[in-house]
Amino acid sequence: MPHTSAHVAHTLAHHIDEVFGLMGNGNAYFLDALLTSTSANYTAVRHEAGAVVAADAHFRTSGRIAAATTTYGAGFTNTLTALAEAAQAKVPLVLVVGDEPTSGPRPWDVDQIAMASAVGVRTYTVGRVDAAAATVTAIEHALTYRVPVVLAIPYDVATLDIGEIPQVPGPGRPTPLAPSSEFAQTALDRLAAELAEAQRPFLLAGRGAWLAGASEELGRLAKATGALTATTALGRNVFPDAEYDLGVAGGFGAPGAMERIREADVAVVIGASLNQFTMRFGELFAPTTSVWQIDVDDRATNARVSGFVRADARVAAGELAARVAVRVEACGSGSGRAASAWRESVDTVADRAYEVGTEFAEDGRLDPRAAAARLGELLPEDRVVVSDGGHFIAWANMFWEPAAPDRLAMVGTAFQSIGLGWHSVAGAARANPDSTVVLTTGDGGGAMALSDLDTAIRSAGGRGIAVVFNDAAYGAEVNLYGLKGLDKSPMLIDEIDFAALGTAAGGHGVAVRTLADLDVVEEWKAAPVDERKFLVLDLRISGAVIAPYQEEVIRVNS
Repeated sequence: MPHTSAHVAHTLAHHIDEVFGLMGNGNAYFLDALLTSTSANYTAVRHEAGAVVAADAHFRTSGRIAAATTTYGAGFTNTLTALAEAAQAKVPLVLVVGDEPTSGPRPWDVDQIAMASAVGVRTYTVGRVDAAAATVTAIEHALTYRVPVVLAIPYDVATLDIGEIPQVPGPGRPTPLAPSSEFAQTALDRLAAELAEAQRPFLLAGRGAWLAGASEELGRLAKATGALTATTALGRNVFPDAEYDLGVAGGFGAPGAMERIREADVAVVIGASLNQFTMRFGELFAPTTSVWQIDVDDRATNARVSGFVRADARVAAGELAARVAVRVEACGSGSGRAASAWRESVDTVADRAYEVGTEFAEDGRLDPRAAAARLGELLPEDRVVVSDGGHFIAWANMFWEPAAPDRLAMVGTAFQSIGLGWHSVAGAARANPDSTVVLTTGDGGGAMALSDLDTAIRSAGGRGIAVVFNDAAYGAEVNLYGLKGLDKSPMLIDEIDFAALGTAAGGHGVAVRTLADLDVVEEWKAAPVDERKFLVLDLRISGAVIAPYQEEVIRVNS
């Protein structure tokens, strides 16, 4: 007769295909049932945080929910940073963990429910009679609210025989939030009127618009209004027409594009949270720009917003495009005006240009801009980029244009964490089995996450590339606190040979000191996938080149 852990495994596998984990006492029976009697795919990781990060990256690069699993106690506490990141980034996943017995905690147990709650994550505990139902409820909660959840199996419940596994309906899917209230409808009418009269309309979309499937509707809205467009870092290329797009907004944006955005008279922000980095610490829009926001949140997310519509991005963008189109069509009768011609006068290619620098910086090491720009030319077009956190994140965002929002994932930035990069590769590789997975990391975060260097190489194999921006320092700290005169010794790292580490773990490591050394990427691409190894590019870059977004941070904090 199936035990409790089998109920959880079978029910979970009915709705989730990919599970990432590390086995211990608390999840041994769950994993046994999962592997011996379900069709779910299981990827072993080397650190518990890696299980959660891989599940997180899987969703970000595919839109499909995944699960993680660890044991109780220390196994669970090792996941907390990764759980906090997923909660901050609104990534749905299910973490199946062991937990203390129902009779009470043992010396090695901790209050896991309280700890999960402290980072914004809800726990569902499996009981003797509701294991399958609790599993479905946990999945439904994760999908409905776009959050991680913990599904806990108490130690003394894990192997109880509790009868045949029931068929549980669900999980349900939420209905897109329509702007059906009188207030929302009136607000859309007001916004449509403003857009119809705007001389320089601008649309900014984020990851929320992509998750809502709003690309087509955003394209219609941009065409109806004649707006220039841009996206957040996590919404790249959600607009279907690149001709009138200014690229990424905020600290990763090109200087010309950011100046152009300040010319807008009406700006509509759709499915984007308007955090301090996207807003360039309050300077993205000119003081005279009328800023509207459309989001499923219950209120505007930035004080700069003057008009707010609570609605699903796809539904609201479609309704707004229809309203504006009616006004434009009425232009011939004298009761309206044509769409703005502003975007026709703008050279968006020139506006999106970045300063590339020269091959070497003043200290003789590679200029990271030149190296990143060259890699942007060399990397396979069909790629998914996963990024660790750190000063270096600018270079991939500036020079490696992703084809769509789910082709670039920055796991760690929501919680301002580093050290989650190597873990991310497994999730992206399982989610995109035919694409090249490219990790970008720094030497600080790269060293912190080395436990799953092996996992990255094993899971991506000949479809994987890691680019380590190695400046022998914690760059963000040097740029902020070192420039303030603080002792730099805690901010520096003895230079690590990531090329050697990559080779030792079964990959092909290359120390890159010149742009010519990057030609190895062409050789790698030319080889059959099954004959090549995971490529680790150890870029020996200069720490003297400060990313533009970091200069903004320095300015604000100085």
